Amino acid sequence: MSGLLEGRRAVVTGAAQGIGLEIARSLHEHGASVVLADLDEARAVEAAAGIGERALGLGCDVTSEDDVQRLVDRATEYLGGLDVLVNNAGITRDASLKKMTLEDFDAVVTVHLRGTWLGIRAASAVMREQKSGSIINLSSMSGKVGNPGQTNYSAAKAGVVGMTKAAAKELAHHGVRVNAIQPGLIKTPMTAAMSPEAFAATEATIPMRRAGEPAEVAAVVAFLASDLSSYMTGTVLEVSGGRGM
Repeated sequence: MSGLLEGRRAVVTGAAQGIGLEIARSLHEHGASVVLADLDEARAVEAAAGIGERALGLGCDVTSEDDVQRLVDRATEYLGGLDVLVNNAGITRDASLKKMTLEDFDAVVTVHLRGTWLGIRAASAVMREQKSGSIINLSSMSGKVGNPGQTNYSAAKAGVVGMTKAAAKELAHHGVRVNAIQPGLIKTPMTAAMSPEAFAATEATIPMRRAGEPAEVAAVVAFLASDLSSYMTGTVLEVSGGRGM
């Protein structure tokens, strides 16, 4: 792989599996040193060991202010600075409006919105001092078009877009860029839980007629983390095979 991110120092949340793990692997392959953070610390450590040198696994509950600050502090100490933060950690608690509980709503909104905000706040404090940095937030096409049974998730992912734009405006003059990615239907453990019928029905709505691979999301993250996107901030890139256009 090229040295697109040679010498860069990155943190990826929700990195023990799925898209997060593929993002961490891609950043590492492009030359970055990476901290993989996950609620499941054991799996984060295992995932980091699988990536190899210049990778460290840490436990982190992104809804905890203390946990997120500790993550950024430890990562900055281990890496010697912080150039890239990928706010990827997320959960789903799907149910119809009729059946969704308040707990299901709050859990999803808290992980995605509070988790992303805490990450941006802690990482940007380091990046502002350096006068450089790239923060990449994972939204979803659900936040653009809405999905039945996902009033909580769709609202949270739409909120991530608004937060991205507001933070981008605040941090631009400090040399810190903030962008978002909206993946569509991607082959992950999360979508594997869908029924074959539901998966096929969704796939049929995609102009490219297939689900995406985690590596196809990770490639766009690597682009946003690199100097190839040096004049981009506050943008929302759809990685969806044309779904929702």
